[in-house]
Amino acid sequence: MLSAAQRRAFRDDGYVLVHGLIETASLERYDQRFRELAEGCAPLPHGMTAMRDVMVVKGAVQPESPLHGINKIMHFEMDPVLFGYAQEPGIQAIARQLVDAAEGEPLHVLTTNVFNKPPDVDGRHPLHQDLRYFHLRPAEGIVAAWTAIDACTRGNGCLAVVPGSQRGGLREHDTPDWEHVNFAFYGVDEQLGSARMHVEMAPGDTLFFHPLLVHGSGRNRSRGFRRAISAHYAAARCRAPGDDWRRGPHVRAISVGY
Repeated sequence: MLSAAQRRAFRDDGYVLVHGLIETASLERYDQRFRELAEGCAPLPHGMTAMRDVMVVKGAVQPESPLHGINKIMHFEMDPVLFGYAQEPGIQAIARQLVDAAEGEPLHVLTTNVFNKPPDVDGRHPLHQDLRYFHLRPAEGIVAAWTAIDACTRGNGCLAVVPGSQRGGLREHDTPDWEHVNFAFYGVDEQLGSARMHVEMAPGDTLFFHPLLVHGSGRNRSRGFRRAISAHYAAARCRAPGDDWRRGPHVRAISVGY
């Protein structure tokens, strides 16, 4: 559970970093399952998507292995191993606090990803706000949990955040003027980058952040991989106009316990 100071930091800055939240054994289990799926050793469960990096798709680089060509795996709600991340008790308890879910109220898992940033590809994610991708409101009922599987450093493209940017509302997004941009990687005005802070993380550290927080990540300039696993949660009070979003193919309700 978060302390009062941590909850104030989330309210003021739009994010809070919790160290060592996920155990090494769990990280190894999620990483091994990702490798099985990305390398084609196991079939992707129904509804999951393995997204190849744009530089690989366009032939700008020849990946050393299938693992070197994958940007991320999305929608792992139907995979019992990877979905264990969304059910981690520590993740759930903090997400419940941050969206102010009522006692006994379920949380809904909206999106799930394993991010893979291999060497030798651009792989940047422009500064953006996650609410750009959601129809649900209110924003305060949604929170992201993003856990480092590998050490995340400036050298391998850690997350960067703009503290307090969640108070500016939803900004205009557009495709950045880069040579290589992955599908649906939209960004906000890059002048915000002057205020960004880099969040270096050890394996098992978890960053919780508001869906309006401006954030992104840089290139991997190392010779290794940078992997992370993430889920977005929504309180049951969230609604999408004219749409019963809770019937969507990638939404699962989970009961949150302590």
